[in-house]
Amino acid sequence: MSPAAGPIEVATFGAGDGLPILLLHEGLGSLALWRDFPGKLAAATTREVIVWSRQGYGNSGPFDAPYDLDFMHREADAAARLIADLGIARAHVLGHSDGGSIALLLAARHPGCAASLILEAPHVMVEPACVAAIAALEARSENHVARLGRYHRDAAAVFRQWFAIWTDPGFRAWTIEAEIGAITCPVLLIQGDDDEYGTYEQLDRIKARVPQARQLRLPACDHSPHRDSEAAVLAACAAFLKDHGDG
Repeated sequence: MSPAAGPIEVATFGAGDGLPILLLHEGLGSLALWRDFPGKLAAATTREVIVWSRQGYGNSGPFDAPYDLDFMHREADAAARLIADLGIARAHVLGHSDGGSIALLLAARHPGCAASLILEAPHVMVEPACVAAIAALEARSENHVARLGRYHRDAAAVFRQWFAIWTDPGFRAWTIEAEIGAITCPVLLIQGDDDEYGTYEQLDRIKARVPQARQLRLPACDHSPHRDSEAAVLAACAAFLKDHGDG
């Protein structure tokens, strides 16, 4: 598909009668970086899973503008356009890290798009430990760009955009807590005990604004629960969607 901003890389896995699941990747992620998780999620939930690379990521077209302090709001609007362009009435949305934050904004700004949210390590505010962990990557940026080159058309641009916004002093005050109070769909929150980029305060702040949200806290799990605790995440997703259906 080719929205105005440029071609978007999209793939689908599995099939089913219910609403599909749309995956929103993390800040350095892409379609390919989900690896075999989409297929396993489709099998576990008996639903079609739709995966895409956001503008500038994976094999999608290049960034159309540098990220600013509202970049996640723009990405949420882009996700809503994607859902419309795909001809989907709405979807269950699974977002990881930045993708989780974007999913929250999608549900708040475009409530008709999200039947439910499954959020892995989402951010609703900027924690100093997260900024410190990202800043520490600068010394190894060449290694990261080289590794990311397998998953992105322009890995250097991906790393540069992500690193620049998360270490921008102006971004320290970023928060979406006030906005997410508008969310009415079911929400499942997933976080690992050993996540170096976020703490359970993120989940508690979401719960305070979105009281229907469930929490799943995973021991011995880092920032990517779908890789670090795959079986637990697949089981939780299947049970959550069985409980709530398509609403």
